[in-house]
Amino acid sequence: MDQSTIDFEWRSGGRKASLTDLAYERIEELFVQMHLRPGASIRMQDLQDLVGLGRTPVHLAVRRLAAETLLDIRPRDGLTISTIDLARERRLARLRRDIDRFVVEAAARNKTGNHGSRLTFWRRRLEGARSELTVETFNRFDRTFDLLLIEATGERFLERTYRPLHAFARRVGLLNLTQLSGSAGLDQTVDRHFDLLDAIVAGNVAKARKASDALVDFSISLIEGIAGNVDPALLDASLVDPQRWAPPETVPEHPDAAA
Repeated sequence: MDQSTIDFEWRSGGRKASLTDLAYERIEELFVQMHLRPGASIRMQDLQDLVGLGRTPVHLAVRRLAAETLLDIRPRDGLTISTIDLARERRLARLRRDIDRFVVEAAARNKTGNHGSRLTFWRRRLEGARSELTVETFNRFDRTFDLLLIEATGERFLERTYRPLHAFARRVGLLNLTQLSGSAGLDQTVDRHFDLLDAIVAGNVAKARKASDALVDFSISLIEGIAGNVDPALLDASLVDPQRWAPPETVPEHPDAAA
């Protein structure tokens, strides 16, 4: 597995995504992996170049991301990426606890045999990659897990609330796991995801709820661990870097940009 490449198109369902969907997924990926630095500014044109898509799909995706508070639109002055505000992250985690309970209970009750097979396949892929797993790669697995759970619930509306909450959680988790808790923390989050997945596949609603709560508790512990222990610039780039953000060299170009 080449973990140096950002696989923007990795998804499980096989559905054909629209250009706006692709733009949303690519920007969300950059947000979660902190290639869009918290608190940094970026011009719309730079974002279009970064994700390799044209003006219309990127603008539509940005409107959705702004509604979900992952970024702010400054009229005639570009975009600002949401900072990592630890007080807000705690509030979002408490909100996520309630929403996650609903999602995992509904998924455990409503999943079809096809959903169970796909979740099991997801587990096997993650288990097979575990010896060389990075936080960035895990976050891609986790995104697919989230989408599978939403599909298994039978209620598509949940994506508009569940997904952005998990984007915030993955970003703050990445910060802790890469700066503080390392491989031990990553092992713990993988184990908690396996507990949740196994309960859902088994259709055990009570166990799924308990595993979901344990996962959120672990997420909160990652938030608490950050306070006072990481460079403030990682929480808000504007605190020490007033210059306009430039795309990092590690992000691949997309030559197939669409107009």
